[in-house]
Amino acid sequence: MTKTGAQILWECLEREHVTHVFGYPGGAILPAYDALKHSKIHHVLVRHEQGATHMADGYARASGEVGVAVATSGPGATNMVTGIATAMLDSSPIVCITGQVGSKLIGSDAFQETDITGVTLPITKHNYLVTHASELARTIREAFYVARSGRPGPVLVDITKDAQQTSCEFDWDVAKPQLPGYRPDLSPDAKEYEQALELIQNAKRPVILAGHGIIVSGAMQDVRTFAERTGIPVALTLLGIGAFPASHPLNLGMMGMHGEAWVNHTIQEADLLLAFGMRFDDRVTGNLKTYAPNAKKIHVEIDPAEINKNVKVDVALVGDLREVLHELLPQVNSVDRSEWLDSIDQLKGDAAVRDIQNLPDNGHLYAAHVINDLWRETRDADTIVVTDVGQHQMWEAQYYKHDRPRSLITSGGLGTMGFALPAAIGAKVARPEAEVWVIVGDGGFQMTMAELATIVQENLKVNIAIINNGFLGMVRQWQEFFYERNYAATPLLNPDFVKVAEAYGIRSMAVTQRSEVVPAVQSARKHDGPVLINFKVEQEDTVYPMVAAGASLHEMIRRPSPIVETAADE
Repeated sequence: MTKTGAQILWECLEREHVTHVFGYPGGAILPAYDALKHSKIHHVLVRHEQGATHMADGYARASGEVGVAVATSGPGATNMVTGIATAMLDSSPIVCITGQVGSKLIGSDAFQETDITGVTLPITKHNYLVTHASELARTIREAFYVARSGRPGPVLVDITKDAQQTSCEFDWDVAKPQLPGYRPDLSPDAKEYEQALELIQNAKRPVILAGHGIIVSGAMQDVRTFAERTGIPVALTLLGIGAFPASHPLNLGMMGMHGEAWVNHTIQEADLLLAFGMRFDDRVTGNLKTYAPNAKKIHVEIDPAEINKNVKVDVALVGDLREVLHELLPQVNSVDRSEWLDSIDQLKGDAAVRDIQNLPDNGHLYAAHVINDLWRETRDADTIVVTDVGQHQMWEAQYYKHDRPRSLITSGGLGTMGFALPAAIGAKVARPEAEVWVIVGDGGFQMTMAELATIVQENLKVNIAIINNGFLGMVRQWQEFFYERNYAATPLLNPDFVKVAEAYGIRSMAVTQRSEVVPAVQSARKHDGPVLINFKVEQEDTVYPMVAAGASLHEMIRRPSPIVETAADE
């Protein structure tokens, strides 16, 4: 059949099972928007193209499917860059579709012309420039294949205006991706499995490092079976939270810069690390020269480029984690590791109890209070928490106990402020049955708060908890520790967030006392529309423990004595 390039675009997206796209129109993409009238796909109009990419990202993380964002050329496309980089560093499968000026104008500095494929080359898994309608079907099919296969990531498809307007024969089957060079061998050989099994069997103090790849691979149950069978405790990265139940006795908690003190000490004392779907990020390892100095290391990772990139390993099993574990599980034996687990319990001491329900209310409201109470109220529901970046992000990781995968969505690798609100919209669109909570700082919220309008226009039940401390909190914390409390450019002049929400027609309330937290959360949950709660928390509160940049993993800054009411001594 004969179709225009614009019609082919929507036809291909439908055949890729896309039901929603997040976008913002403009001149170079107008032919595609005109053809949208023939499609069943629901278009979500965003307020900024960065929001579109974060929504597509949140959609992908919540569902495991590919998220799609659309924008026009020039500033529309460049506004997507931050969201694309966010998805790239966190291995999130999104496809970004941008309009481009007519093919005959490329290189002429035409109105709203930007070389977006050149701009995004370092931050996409792959990108395309389509100049003929006949190339479009194959390109879209390839884009989805590349985005979701192997280690997932963002793909950008830039389509010239004339490629959208001209017509050609459309044949879905003929457009099937070939990609003969994109077939890496991801099967470890028998010798590598033997070496790994020998290390596992002989280890006295092993630790599993659980990363985001467990969730991407769908290997949650396999990892749990492996841990239970071998008796090996599990430490999690930030993006690995939810991959292994927080309530499981073998779950140690989060590792790294703001991870639990006992977890970092356990890693440093281990004689074997089994890295499952994680990439040894600097926030996890601290000083590489002193990282787990006595430990052998087994790295199971689908991306060969990550092997030995940061940490030299003894055995590399390059492949899909779930498939690798299916090979290992029948061959691992049950081992009594009670001595090792007992020694870890001694490291924990009283700090293992991050439960602040019974701490005295001294009139101060702490972020940890808010997050722990929120967890208590929502833990039995199908809840997705989407956080922004900063202190509240770390407190959420410490005080909200996630038992299910894809229940925490956050920007880990890039640390993108402004991520939470739009990403939560994408998550709610992907999983409308879930209860979605945004936990966001007063700084990050102001970066993308225009997307409140998107929540209202789409009639989405999204709950927003602003952790309002009047500072760029994490930057202020660094200034406190390392810059002699020179709070340069970190105090915030904030609007009245309650009034801002009311201007959009969103129910809102302010909370200043601990006693008000639970009633506010309960009220928000009962309301059938979006709700914003402005939690005015202690201003100069600090995330403990903390590993300073360049320090060894075990050299943590601990909470000073006497114990402050925000938490047990970590």
